[in-house]
This record gives sequence, structure tokens and C-alpha cells, in this order.
Amino acid sequence: MDPDLEQLKQHLPMLEYLQRHNWTPRRSSARQEFVGLCPLHTETRPSFYVNAGKNLFYCHGCGHGGDLIRFVELFLRVSFRQSVAHLQQELAARTRPAPAAELLAQTAAYYQLQLHCAPEAVRYLERRGLRDSTIAEELGIGYAPGGTLRRYLAAHGYPLDLLLHTGLIDNQGRDAFYRRVIFPCRQHGRVVNLYGRSIGDAFPHRLLSRSKGGLFAWESVGQYSAVILVEGLFDLAVLWQAGFRNTTSALGTHLTSAQLDQLCDQPGRLIYVVFDQDENQAGQQASQQIRLRLERAGATALIVRLPVGHDPNSYFVSGATAADFAACLEGAHPL
Repeated sequence: MDPDLEQLKQHLPMLEYLQRHNWTPRRSSARQEFVGLCPLHTETRPSFYVNAGKNLFYCHGCGHGGDLIRFVELFLRVSFRQSVAHLQQELAARTRPAPAAELLAQTAAYYQLQLHCAPEAVRYLERRGLRDSTIAEELGIGYAPGGTLRRYLAAHGYPLDLLLHTGLIDNQGRDAFYRRVIFPCRQHGRVVNLYGRSIGDAFPHRLLSRSKGGLFAWESVGQYSAVILVEGLFDLAVLWQAGFRNTTSALGTHLTSAQLDQLCDQPGRLIYVVFDQDENQAGQQASQQIRLRLERAGATALIVRLPVGHDPNSYFVSGATAADFAACLEGAHPL
């Protein structure tokens, strides 16, 4: 097989391609297999299967099967060469940065530079237990001082209406993330959202009104066969600092369907769920709900108990060590 064609198929996963073209699947009994109505012929009972791991399809109704190139040949009724050209155009459209994506990347880079000029933000990170500057740099953590973003982006050619539409600037022209530590949320290598944590008296959490993307830092975490799932990004940051680089976050206690698929994309993966040990049991209840969703999807999930009142961030700030946390992982259980 031509290596260029193999690369094309790797960058255009079949399941993702079909879903973008309005195919509605459900997970079958196999972990990486999905089933739905066949796009190639009329049917009332789903018989079209996609193996997401192998990037192949097969329909038990019409008997057609193969890879993504073959599917496009059949679906569009074109030649092999035309199918490849069509997919190359799709890939080019996907990899070409949209104006909003460019804007968010520029903003994240600007905020990252501002962190080093803001002693109050550095002190806040230290109070939250994050002292390793290399971790902060690797995660792309920045700071929004307020009052400078609009002028900076305008100087780089971004119009005010785009800043307003994206939500970076409010109707009064003020920075929406004023006095917040910033974490850029990435998906497929692009910045798709920004998470801001207030260092002052404002409401603690802020995300732009757009998709939060996939699991945080999944590009590096997805390789692991055992993954630690936490609620917050400071939970993730202190665990990375302590050596637990297999930690990811869903930015809250709710998993989107895309995030669930990410956690289940490797057969046999073990997932440790480490949520807040709230006195009102909210974190524990959310842990149970996510564990059940993961197990229904075919994954193995264990719940990790921290001391009451703690999340991973506060646990380390209170003096816990990597060995203490490892012991908590050892004591994890399904219920």
C-alpha cells in the first residue's frame, strides 16, 4: 500500500468521517465496533459495522466492505483515484485553521507570555501546589491580566466582531478572562477552548461558549493502558508534577460521548476515577455514574478514595506525597 494513502486514512478515521456525514452509530458488543443503518443501501435493521481500531467497514446486508477509500468509491460512485482526491480535499479542509482556531491559538500564546510578567499569578499557582515551571509550560498555562488583549489582537489583524463572536471580549470591550489563570483546551492539535480559573473574587470557573473539546492533554495521555481521570485541571497539574503523567481531565464530572470514546479507544485499558471526596457525596455519586458508563462501554473502571474533603489538588497541597497517592490507587475498587 502506498504510504501516502496509509497516512491519508490514518488522518481521516472512518468512524469520524461517517459521523460528520450524518451516520448515527451505536456501540456493538465488541469494544471498538460500531453498528448503524447502511449508507450504501436502504434497510430498516442496522447491519453496517465499523471497526474503529482497524478503520474498516462491512455491511452484512449488501455485502460491501473495505477501507475508507473503498467506502467513498461506493457511496459517491466514483473511481479509486477520484475517491482519493475527494479525501485529500476533506483532509486539507480539516487541517486548514479556521479564523476562530487561529485566534484562540494566538490568544493562548499571548496569555502564556503574560504569566511570567504577573507575580500574583505565579504566587497563585504556588498556593495551588504547582511549582514546577516546566509542567506549567508543557500544559500551556497562561494568565489574563486584563486590559491588554483587545489591543494586542487588533494589532495582529483580528477584527472586533470576531473577538465578540468568540467571547474573548464582552460587549463593553473588556477581557472575558480578566485575572484568571488560563489552560488552553486542545483537540487534534488545535486550541478549541480556553478554561480560566479566577485568582480573585470572581466566579471561579470560565469556559468560552463552545465545545470544550476532548479529554485534556489526551495527545500524550492516550498512549497509556492505565489512565487516571480527574475533575479539575489543577488536579491534573499536581499529579503530572508528582509523576503521574497518565492523568487526564474531562473538565468536570460529565463525560461527553467523544470523551467516553477516547477513554475506551484502547482494549483492556484500566481507568482510575479520582473525583472530589465531597461531604455532600456529590463527587462520589458522579464517580459511580461515570464508572457505570465506562463499564457499559466495555472499559474497566475503579474508584479511588481520597481522605474526606479532598480532591487530588488539595490532597497534595496538604502535604501528601506521590507514595501516598500511589497507595490510594492500590486501594481502588469498583464500588
